[in-house]
Amino acid sequence: MNDKSRSRSAARLAAVQALYQHTMEKTPIAQLLHEFHMHRLGAEIEDDQYAEADVGFFDDVVKGTTARLEEIDGLIEARLAEGWSLGRIDRTLHQILRAGTYELLARPDVPVGSVINEYLDVAHAFFDSKDTRFANGLLDGIAKDVRS
Repeated sequence: MNDKSRSRSAARLAAVQALYQHTMEKTPIAQLLHEFHMHRLGAEIEDDQYAEADVGFFDDVVKGTTARLEEIDGLIEARLAEGWSLGRIDRTLHQILRAGTYELLARPDVPVGSVINEYLDVAHAFFDSKDTRFANGLLDGIAKDVRS
């Protein structure tokens, strides 16, 4: 994996964390971005060195996702099985789906396969294979909706 790919992967993971924090704590976006820029991106936390994140890419995913939340949640909800609602999705998984959907919608410069694989990697950090398959199916369906 080259440095650009690594820094984008780090940005995606941080974006999911930031979106989760925003959802749970209602942290204003400007404050959230500042906090991540100063203390989280590329930082060393408990002796773990985090990869240097692509800050511009991180900012785009966080700002873009929050700006288009209603549209993004509508696309996710449209792909859920009958009887399912957004409220049934784990909150972390929901942020992974939101960020992935944003990239599929707004970042045509990033290939569909890259978007899906990257967010499945993030999902693997938090969930077992059942949840990652669920995320894969949803993001694949959303890609067909928005990129065809």
